[in-house]
Amino acid sequence: MNNLLIAGLLAGAALAAPAKQTFTGVITDSECGSAGHVVMRMGPTDAECTYACIQAHGASYVLLAGKTVYNLSNQQLPEQYAGRRVRVTGTLDAKTNTINVSAMVAAK
Repeated sequence: MNNLLIAGLLAGAALAAPAKQTFTGVITDSECGSAGHVVMRMGPTDAECTYACIQAHGASYVLLAGKTVYNLSNQQLPEQYAGRRVRVTGTLDAKTNTINVSAMVAAK
């Protein structure tokens, strides 16, 4: 009986856990967000503007996917992809619009 109860609890927990999703977009910063880098242009490239906003304005890395800006739980991993198109795998916390990042790779 205990094994059946444990199996049921584990199955219920697995169903309740959010499923991993894949999001594709561009790594940018929370200052520029969906407006793009044209307004603030703190460097000659999008990547340099992103770095500058992170350093000078205390912005955070975000993923711009279409018109949606997602916060990213991991702030070290996106640094190497600033201004570039990526695929992010993780779970989305809909309340905070934050992707809990489990992987990030360059996208074509």
